[in-house]
Amino acid sequence: MSWTALPGERFALGEGLRLVGGRVVMVDILSGRLLELPSGLDGEPRTLVRLDEPLGAVAPRAGGGWIAAAGTGIAVLAPGAGLEWLARPEDGAAQRMRMNDAVADPHGRFWAGSMAYDEVRGAGSLYRVDRDGAVTRVLGGITVPNGPAFSADGRLMYLADSAEGVIYRFPLDPDTGELGERGEFARLANGSPDGMLVDADGFVWSAVWGAGEVRRFAPDGIVDRVLPVPATQPTSVCLAGGTLLVTSATVGLAAPGEYDGAVLHTPVPFADVVSGVYG
Repeated sequence: MSWTALPGERFALGEGLRLVGGRVVMVDILSGRLLELPSGLDGEPRTLVRLDEPLGAVAPRAGGGWIAAAGTGIAVLAPGAGLEWLARPEDGAAQRMRMNDAVADPHGRFWAGSMAYDEVRGAGSLYRVDRDGAVTRVLGGITVPNGPAFSADGRLMYLADSAEGVIYRFPLDPDTGELGERGEFARLANGSPDGMLVDADGFVWSAVWGAGEVRRFAPDGIVDRVLPVPATQPTSVCLAGGTLLVTSATVGLAAPGEYDGAVLHTPVPFADVVSGVYG
């Protein structure tokens, strides 16, 4: 298959691709930037917001603006109002912590994971933000949470622990947001599952950090296809307009190659996956 890279910057930790209202956004976590990709994928991403905190991921808010996993907690980025914190649950933790990947589910809740900067095993958590702004810690003992990703009906949640090389699956009560019993969906023998999405057929797509691949898993967890990517550390995936988009990272690479840190895209015959909306 043939990949094309967006021109310009190679990102240290590009992540969080989302299709939102016909446009595609992403973050560069360590620089605290929210960026928008050009509609024709023929130019450089444009910075929408720059924070003085690491920015793990965002979701659009029903009333406008964004909800963000940033710094040590969850914040609202309201138009013209700056950063408004809902909670900073990782302040004062035993390890130096930051928020990582996050997404809104189909029922309007926001889910965000945290991790230690030095990836202390089991130091991370998963938080749920209900529509009223209440923040609840729903899981602990995670090392590097990525995703979560949700089935189209919002009744299944997939969560990767990248450090453990595993993707978990949970039943989800759509009315309460409560998670059922955790099950192992897929375990990778090489590479680490990173950003994910669930397509219209219930197949799970995952960028595979360290393996230079995107993998598509069938609903039973069996690998359906493997797409080689010309970047060592792909980090997130997005389906938009008949195109598969992939972010990647240069962090930790002694000698990054031409496409490491690039935003890459290639045509695919799959339907769009639109980001959930919070609220």
